[in-house]
Amino acid sequence: MRSTPQPGPGEVQIRLRVAALNRLDLWVRQGWRGLEITYPHIPGADGAGEISALGEGVFDLELGTRVVINSNISCGECEYCLAGKENLCREWHLLGETIRGTYAEYVVVPHTNVMPLPETIDEITAAASGLVFHTAWHSLIRRGHLQPGENVLIVGASGGVNTASIQIAKHIGAKVFVVGSNAEKIGLAESLGADVCIDRSKVENWSKAVFQATGRRGVDLVVDNVGAGSMPLSMRAARAGGRILTVGNTAGARFEIDNRLIFGKHLSIIGSTMGTLRDFEEVMQLVCAKKIKPALDRQFHLEEAAAAQARLAAGEQMGKITLAI
Repeated sequence: MRSTPQPGPGEVQIRLRVAALNRLDLWVRQGWRGLEITYPHIPGADGAGEISALGEGVFDLELGTRVVINSNISCGECEYCLAGKENLCREWHLLGETIRGTYAEYVVVPHTNVMPLPETIDEITAAASGLVFHTAWHSLIRRGHLQPGENVLIVGASGGVNTASIQIAKHIGAKVFVVGSNAEKIGLAESLGADVCIDRSKVENWSKAVFQATGRRGVDLVVDNVGAGSMPLSMRAARAGGRILTVGNTAGARFEIDNRLIFGKHLSIIGSTMGTLRDFEEVMQLVCAKKIKPALDRQFHLEEAAAAQARLAAGEQMGKITLAI
């Protein structure tokens, strides 16, 4: 049992009502070289609840205000933060990764990392949206410069960032191609607005299928957060001059690349991590306006977090898994 964290200057304490799972939670549990955490560690990046205490100097928020949390914690003082590039901050942290997170009753964050929620949005929707829509928005809009009328291929049909990417791409006015692992996940992608879906359990060479579906042109932009096994196919599915976006590697970080595809097709490989304060506000305004919404899987109680993580690890989820607190 830990004591309730108290807000310092410029911070707010949040009484959490809902947390949401991300694959990050599994990676942190497994650990990696260089990861430094303080034990006992608390997982969880996403959360929503109400403000339960205000730190010194916080005047723009009120007790009891329902809020969603931006899990990207930056210093606000370095050259990157001052330039509005908070996700490049020299002292950047992520809730549930390098600092304690949202699998808890209370959490303390900077007051700039919360956004008040309108009455029309519930805490489940808000918590499930935060990290994945933030990540997808920065990736597609800021880094990938997705334009209306472009073709975008999303490799994976049911994960949080991918389901967010489908909706953002449709909102922008792009044509969305999706590769999924089975009929059920393909059905989810179709329900979110995907235009062309390919079931890779039935089509072994899905890059060829995408190429043919685009009139042998290829797609303008590929979102590949799978990595090992899929990246070579993603490069083949991209058109000449196309872009490849990656924000993760759920199937593995190491794989071989045929460099001829990069220089021969003039491909750009673009990395992206999380997003900025501006990105969070922009995309969560769309969520609050109900123009986009998270795909929701199952909700567990906080004490069932191990079972929730087991479902995520098995790849059984159809959207975001949440925890009721």
